[in-house]
Amino acid sequence: MSTATDTPDKAPRIRRTPPGKPKGGPPDTLFETHSKVYPKSVHGRFRRIKWAALIVMLAIYYVLPWLRWDRGPNAPSQAVLLDIEHRRFYLFFIELWPQQIYYLTGALILAALGLFLATSLAGRVWCGYACPQTVWTDLYVWVEHLVEGERGTRIRRDQGGWTVDKLWRKAATNAIWLLIALATGGAWIFYFTDAPTLLGELLRLEASSTAVGFIGLFTGTTYLLAGFAREQVCTYMCPWPRFQSAMIDEDSLIVTYQEWRGEGRAPLRKSQSWEERAEAGLGDCIDCSNCVQVCPTGIDIRDGLQMQCIGCGLCVDACDDIMTKIGRPTGLILFDTQTNQIALSSGGAPVKARWLRPRVIVYGLGMLVIGGAIVAGLALRPGLDISVLRDRAPLFVTLADGTVRNAYTFKISNMTRDPRDYELSVSGLAGATIAVAGEGLAAQTERQRLTAAPDMVATYRIFVTVPRAALREASQPLNLVLTSATGERASYQTVFMGPGN
Repeated sequence: MSTATDTPDKAPRIRRTPPGKPKGGPPDTLFETHSKVYPKSVHGRFRRIKWAALIVMLAIYYVLPWLRWDRGPNAPSQAVLLDIEHRRFYLFFIELWPQQIYYLTGALILAALGLFLATSLAGRVWCGYACPQTVWTDLYVWVEHLVEGERGTRIRRDQGGWTVDKLWRKAATNAIWLLIALATGGAWIFYFTDAPTLLGELLRLEASSTAVGFIGLFTGTTYLLAGFAREQVCTYMCPWPRFQSAMIDEDSLIVTYQEWRGEGRAPLRKSQSWEERAEAGLGDCIDCSNCVQVCPTGIDIRDGLQMQCIGCGLCVDACDDIMTKIGRPTGLILFDTQTNQIALSSGGAPVKARWLRPRVIVYGLGMLVIGGAIVAGLALRPGLDISVLRDRAPLFVTLADGTVRNAYTFKISNMTRDPRDYELSVSGLAGATIAVAGEGLAAQTERQRLTAAPDMVATYRIFVTVPRAALREASQPLNLVLTSATGERASYQTVFMGPGN
């Protein structure tokens, strides 16, 4: 197995030699000229899995903004909506407010742990099958195959001069790419506003310049990254290849070339038997380069695990097809662990993959804890939230009767679809009373009636008055309690400032 390891008992070290770089000797320049990669079409198990993943991912992306969800009157009916204007995030039955951003933080941590776990188990399986760059690049390459032909035909056409045939094929390919990019940019903006409404505005040329600008931005980036940058995004722009060596170990399932079986390489002559090849020190690899030609990043997996490898497995399909044609066992290139390959290369028995490892357990437990916390938080999430901001200038006011008054900005977040009545009370200081600005400061009572419109934030300016004798210190804790007519309760602990003793 050629995985660029120093010793067999260590995890694979990732090669960072760019594809096509000559081995040995100092570089002529600091920069290497980019060579365009022409992926060859391939058929097999992993190609079918990639097609299935592509269809599912694109279907989710393009269809999700059009799904409807009934939230009642005066509420958006789009199932998934990032409503920036009204500061709401709707995900089917979940509605998140700005102060609940910690749910998004938890979701990002959960996604990161999931990526770590997947990489530890199966290498860059995310990059090979689910990464948006991979999905859209696959789609663009399929269009290129459809319009311009197979790999050899495309290479010869690009190396030749401009003809009518080349011109119309290139124009057709880029036109389809632009249509896909436009659909991609439009679909992304649909997540931030009502999709049917925006589509109607676009068709009537009434859409805002902001919407049109963002659609143009995402159209351009999709067209550039999937149509031209392609593998350069994975190799040079994406940071994940630099991290993967810290995530995989000798028990990770990665794309592997069985060097002990395939070397040495040489073309297969018709008159040559496999016994004769073995006597000559030749292996099963006939050096057909099919594994290189189908690789979307243009690397040779026979050189070992490399930073550019996205773990898609297309080289496995290509090699298995050749092995079947020449009558040799498949699996010369396969998904396998370093541990098993070391055992096989030394003539030992196969070693089963060890799935339960310390890092896998840690990532899995982390996902369970974070996921459980998110689910529990959503299940117990209240429909009421309050925030209090005490006035700082002046800190307090001493009234004519000797009592001390503090002013507060009091906000009620009614997270329900119905108008709510509330009762505000205060505790923690003996004799404290409350008044609400606009409703008569003389009406100092122990409780005040407040209201909040549905799915809105109601803001009140309240005044808390306390007898001078109750203030033993310059700053004392004060608890504001809000209770709804349905019994839901929210409290906020603040401080009451006074002259002190």
